[in-house]
Amino acid sequence: MNEAQIGTALLAWYDGHARRLPWRVPPAERRAGVLPDPYRVWLSEVMLQQTTVAAVTGYFHRFTARWPTVEALAAAEDADVMAEWAGLGYYARARNLLKCARTVTDLGGFPDKAEGLRALPGIGAYTSAAVAAIAFDRAEPVVDGNVERVMARLYDIHTPLPAAKPELTARAAALTPDKRPGDHAQAVMDLGATICTPRSPACGICPLRAPCAARAAGTQGALPKKTPKKAKPLRLGTAYVARREDGAWLLETRPASGLLGGMLGFPGTDWSEAPQPAPPLSADWRPLGAEARHTFTHFHLALQIETAVLPMEAQPARGTWVARHAFRPASLPTVMRKVHDLAQAAFTDCKWMLPQD
Repeated sequence: MNEAQIGTALLAWYDGHARRLPWRVPPAERRAGVLPDPYRVWLSEVMLQQTTVAAVTGYFHRFTARWPTVEALAAAEDADVMAEWAGLGYYARARNLLKCARTVTDLGGFPDKAEGLRALPGIGAYTSAAVAAIAFDRAEPVVDGNVERVMARLYDIHTPLPAAKPELTARAAALTPDKRPGDHAQAVMDLGATICTPRSPACGICPLRAPCAARAAGTQGALPKKTPKKAKPLRLGTAYVARREDGAWLLETRPASGLLGGMLGFPGTDWSEAPQPAPPLSADWRPLGAEARHTFTHFHLALQIETAVLPMEAQPARGTWVARHAFRPASLPTVMRKVHDLAQAAFTDCKWMLPQD
């Protein structure tokens, strides 16, 4: 098969096997002239960065129900958006989401070409290509992990990632047609997600099994190759979880920049190899004897937890008292939710001192 024939086979497969996703216009509707909403395409692509479809779907439904347009999102309170994003991870995405929504609203809509999209806050090469192709049918190569895997196997490319990215992108660009490029981009991603999977690819039912060079060579299971990652260091810290006698929780909003920027959390130390104690006020802090463990992109984190019950007049140097009925643990990022869940047991043990949650 030549490139045009590969593209034809791929689109024919996609027309019958496309995944049904809440942000996607099905291929039959798209061929009938129904266009995707650029806002929904952009929102889904930002959410899907380093996150699975299964994890994103619920968040996408909640976001679009609460903020159905980019203008509605642009007008939202930062804290509300960060709270809805809690648990999805990579929180810089949420901060950039708001910046981008406000810029797009000021512009009067999304640019319809990759170059204009690339100039928006938080949008890089991949997202600009994806929105241009899927929302505006621009012939842009859209290359995520699924597409890299398909290209590496289709052409039997053994250069390890990330060094192989330019070659894989060039191969994807050569396959991208001028007709139905948005459906083509989604077809390659669907193929990687459902058939050309990382382990045990279903080559027997793959629409590209005939031209696949890796299948012919028997190397598909070993591709794509990847350069071994360096071991992640371990950082330590302490989270101070305090409750007032009326059941209020002591919480703080983290600085806008940096890790978990703008998110709600418990006061604590820095995260390092040797953190220094930094309680938010003087109190009878009691070690919980348990730690919350979490893995970020570049390091592992182990947080010791100390708890305290404080009198009504307590005035912390850091943080704000949040009434127990106004506190939503779901608004916490994942690592802080782990801290909360562990600390909750300690407060349950001293429930005679606290009102019931």
